[in-house]
Amino acid sequence: MDSGMIGKLEKAKRYAQERERFSFQSFSVTMKGANNPHTVSYDQGEWQCDCDFFQSRGRCSHTMALEYLLEGMLKEAFVEV
Repeated sequence: MDSGMIGKLEKAKRYAQERERFSFQSFSVTMKGANNPHTVSYDQGEWQCDCDFFQSRGRCSHTMALEYLLEGMLKEAFVEV
């Protein structure tokens, strides 16, 4: 591996530790729930999940788990402890 690539790897590791550098705007992820996989998406501060609980409440364990996981990296994230 050349020295240029070594420098980039070191920089990438440093960036990964500095969570404040990142701000997710949108994504979609499949999460393995206790019973079934669920598709969770995030777009400009708005969550969606295909589970029944989310459809009736607008929040669910799947979206909240991602909020905890990505704390400080989402636009207008709501994380309640």
